Amino acid sequence: MSENSQFTFGAATGVGSMPGGDAREAVKTVTGTFEDFPFLPELPARGPGADMIGRTAGMLVELYARVEPSGWRIGDRPGRDTKRARSWLGEDLDALEEFTQGYEGALKVQAVGPWTLAAGLELRNGEVALSDPGACRDLAASLAEGLRLHLAEVRRRVPGARLVLQLDEPSLTAVLRGQVRTASGYRTHRAVDRQVVEATLRDVLGVQTEGPVVVHSCAPDVPLALLRRAGAAAVSLDVSLLTERDDEAIGEAVEAGTRLFAGVVPGTDGPLSDPAGSVMGVRTLWRRLGLEPGLLAETVTVTPACGLAGASPAYARRALAHCVQAARSLADNPE
Repeated sequence: MSENSQFTFGAATGVGSMPGGDAREAVKTVTGTFEDFPFLPELPARGPGADMIGRTAGMLVELYARVEPSGWRIGDRPGRDTKRARSWLGEDLDALEEFTQGYEGALKVQAVGPWTLAAGLELRNGEVALSDPGACRDLAASLAEGLRLHLAEVRRRVPGARLVLQLDEPSLTAVLRGQVRTASGYRTHRAVDRQVVEATLRDVLGVQTEGPVVVHSCAPDVPLALLRRAGAAAVSLDVSLLTERDDEAIGEAVEAGTRLFAGVVPGTDGPLSDPAGSVMGVRTLWRRLGLEPGLLAETVTVTPACGLAGASPAYARRALAHCVQAARSLADNPE
């Protein structure tokens, strides 16, 4: 998307999930911490429908899902679980609208991407949608339309925002490698052809016509080149999982203009290093790649390593504030 090169991302933001169940408190924390790049929080502790798969399932158009003992399963009509998911999303959007009055700037919203959704939603026979190419196509089309409507609703409520869409794809590497287990657990589903994966992602990413898309995964071996070709303007990953094997792909992505959302702050309670120490791995990576230190602030957005749903509320607040401080350290001392 040509406009992405002119898009101004914030120096720090969150990944998506937050602890607790109070939408107003979560949005107040997020908007108070990230003055130039807030995000719409997700609160999975509320239960089914607020979890990652259920929340996105509630956005689907003409496809519905319900909770079974084994997980989320596609059904014929919107039931109690779909209504609950949509109700909580509406509550979150009400809180976002309240705390972003007059806001102008980047704003991030998250949803599960088509391949993690296909690996997490069951068909009527109990196998995941990934097992059926036709079901995968239908799911991706339904998701694309649902995301289009969701983005339009956020734009209506926060008219000054420049929206960034984040697609969460933690299962993408497993899908590509044939590592997603069948319902029995004894076998794995066949790997999906890389061209099919890329084309489906390109179609879903294409719903965001007025801003960039970032693809997030806190799994190892994120397929950077594939995501870049599919149209991702940015890739969000856990920096602690990177190895020197990833150097070439990262170097190529950065030189091609891809932004890195660098997950450097632990997602669960524990001691935090000083802000400069938190981004030391990013500086080391930059030196290893031979990239200009001055590019760091222009290319990197600092985030937690993954969502904060498993953290205590106090730690989550500290972790988000730490991201802002670490980003400032990276900008002030890029060497």
